[in-house]
Amino acid sequence: MSAMKLQKLVYYCQGWSLVWDERPLFHEKIKAWVDGPVVPQLYHEHKGRFTVEAKHIPGNADALDRDGEDTALAVLKFYGDRTAQWLSDLTHRERPWKEARKGLAPGERGNREITHQAMAGYYSSIKKK
Repeated sequence: MSAMKLQKLVYYCQGWSLVWDERPLFHEKIKAWVDGPVVPQLYHEHKGRFTVEAKHIPGNADALDRDGEDTALAVLKFYGDRTAQWLSDLTHRERPWKEARKGLAPGERGNREITHQAMAGYYSSIKKK
């Protein structure tokens, strides 16, 4: 998949884990970059690649517990067939990214964090009852 799509899927896994599991799926910070949410540590793993494969990213999927795995699978089921651009456009319409980018011009680089609080508050407000 594209590196941009990977970043957006990771973002949505984190956001929904904060709501459904009431805890973060991972502890790395998410930043509000121009093209949407990005985990800088993950970015540095795939920097220079347009597409990424599992072999390009170190990690251990077995480290996920059952709730984390269920969350990731649900996110992939809902968002996985969307294009990277569609996912990026969606993040640009949502409050967590917009609030973190407040005061920055369109296209202006920024490194502000999208907080767990912002994500949990927003995604819990749109969660199906």
